[in-house]
Amino acid sequence: MVDAKGRNMKCLTFFLMLPESVKSKSSKSSKKGNASGSSKLPPVCYEIITLRSKKKKKMAADIFPTKKPASTTTVQQYQQQNLNNNNTIQNCNWQGLYSTIRERNSVMFNNELMADVHFVVGQTGRTQRLPGHRYVLAVGSSVFHAMFYGELAENKDEIHIPDVEPAAFLAMLKYIYCDEIDLSADTVLATLYAAKKYIVPHLARACVNFLETSLSAKNACVLLSQSCLFEEPELTQRCWEVIDAQAELALRSEGFCDIDGQTLESILQRETLNAKEIVVFEAALNWAEAECQRQELTSSTDNKRKVLGKAMYLIRIPTMALDDFANGAAQSGVLTLNETNDIFLWYTAAKKPELQFASQPRKGLTPQRCHRFQSCAYRSNQWRYRGRCDSIQFAVDKRVFIAGFGLYGSSCGSAEYSAKIELKRQGVLLGQNLNKYFSDGSSNTFPVWFEYPVQIEPDTFYTASVVLDGNELSYFGQEGMTEVQCGKVTFQFQCSSDSTNGTGVQGGQIPELIFYA
Repeated sequence: MVDAKGRNMKCLTFFLMLPESVKSKSSKSSKKGNASGSSKLPPVCYEIITLRSKKKKKMAADIFPTKKPASTTTVQQYQQQNLNNNNTIQNCNWQGLYSTIRERNSVMFNNELMADVHFVVGQTGRTQRLPGHRYVLAVGSSVFHAMFYGELAENKDEIHIPDVEPAAFLAMLKYIYCDEIDLSADTVLATLYAAKKYIVPHLARACVNFLETSLSAKNACVLLSQSCLFEEPELTQRCWEVIDAQAELALRSEGFCDIDGQTLESILQRETLNAKEIVVFEAALNWAEAECQRQELTSSTDNKRKVLGKAMYLIRIPTMALDDFANGAAQSGVLTLNETNDIFLWYTAAKKPELQFASQPRKGLTPQRCHRFQSCAYRSNQWRYRGRCDSIQFAVDKRVFIAGFGLYGSSCGSAEYSAKIELKRQGVLLGQNLNKYFSDGSSNTFPVWFEYPVQIEPDTFYTASVVLDGNELSYFGQEGMTEVQCGKVTFQFQCSSDSTNGTGVQGGQIPELIFYA
C-alpha cells in the first residue's frame, strides 16, 4: 500500500490479525534482509485476507446451555460460563463469530476481558470475586449508572457487596449482559432482592411471576413474609389466597416456623383463615419452639410463652371444641392456671368470665358451587354404580381450590353411599378421600369433601372422579353445559376417558364442584 507521498505502508490492522506463523516468517525475512545489507527494501505490505477457522462457530445456545448438570451449583455453572467465554476470546476475531450485538455482549458476561471493575460479593468467608464492565452495567441499571457515572461516582476498582448472594448477583448480571432470565427455586428470592436493590424492574417482575407460579401451601407463609418486605402487593394477595384456602397445610408446613414475628401476628389474626383453632394453636407452639432456637433459648413452656408475647392472645382458644381444648391447649403448659380455669368456665358456666383471648369464631371462607347441569332425572334402569367410575374433566381461567364434589343421591327413598373421590392432573393424583354420605331421597346434591382443598391452576384440564358404591338407583344430571360462569371464575368441561359408568358433559354424576376462590 502506497500513501499520497509514495511511501510504502504496512497494513498494521490486518497484520495483527494474521496467524502467528505468518508473522514469524515476515519477521525472519526482515532480519535476514537487514543482515545482507538490503535495508533499503520497502517494508512489506500485507494483503487483506479472510481467516477461516476450522472450529465450529459457537452460537448463543452453545455458550448458555439450557440443560444444567444436576451435580453442579449455580455459581459453578457461571464459573464454567466464564471459562467458555474466555476460550471464545482466544480467537483474535471473536467479534466476527456473532451476528448480533446481543450475542457479542453476552460473551462479556463473567469475563475478565476488558473488565474495568470487580465485585466482591457475599458474606465474609463465602465471597466470590466477579468481573464487570462499567458501561454495560450502567446501561442495565440506574443504580450502576449513578455508581459509575453520577455526580458522586467513585472510581473504585473493587466494590464489596456483602448483602447479596453470589449466585443471585450472577443471575442479575446474566440478565443485564445476555438478556436472559435464569431463575431457580433456590435463588429466586435472593435474585429478587438483588433486582430490587439495583432497580432492574423487568428481572424483578420475572422473579415475582416465578414465585406466583410456584406458590403452594408449603411455601406460602415464607413468601408472604418476603412479599411484604419487597413491597409486592400482588404476590402478597396470592399468598393470602393460598393461606386462607389451605390454612391447615400452610400452618403445618416447615416454612411457617421460619416467618418473622410480624407475619406470625398477621396470620393469627386473619379472619378468613380456613382452619380448626387447635391447628392454629399447635402451629403457634411450633413457631415458638423454632424462635427459641433462633434466640438460643431453651425450649421451655415459659420461653415459648415469652417469645409468643401478645401473639398468644390472637389464638381464639375459646372457640376450640371442648375436647380439643381439654386434651390439647389446657395441657400444653403455655397457659397460666388462671387462664385455663377461666376458659373452662367459659365453656361450662352460664355467667362467662372476661377473657383476653378472642372468643368469636373465625368466619373462614364461604364455599362456592359450580353446577354444570340444567336439570336432573331418574329412570328405573339407571343410574347404578357397583364400583364403576364416574369422571369428568374441567379447567378454570383463575386459580381456585377444589374442596369437594356435590353428588346426587338415591331416587328411591333414603340411602347411604360410599364415595371415593379423586382429583388428578395429567394422571398425577393431587387429592383423594373416602367418605360416606346419606341421601334423603330428594334430587338435591350432597357434599363430599377432600381432606384438604386442592389448588387448581388456570388453563389446565383436571380430572374429577368418583367411585360410588350403593344398592339404590340415583338421580343423574341432564342438559350439561360445556362452560359455566361462577362469579369471577369460568369453568370449562369435557369428557374423560376414565369414566366407565356413563358420566360425560351432557349427563351423569358429579353435578357440582365445590371450591374456594
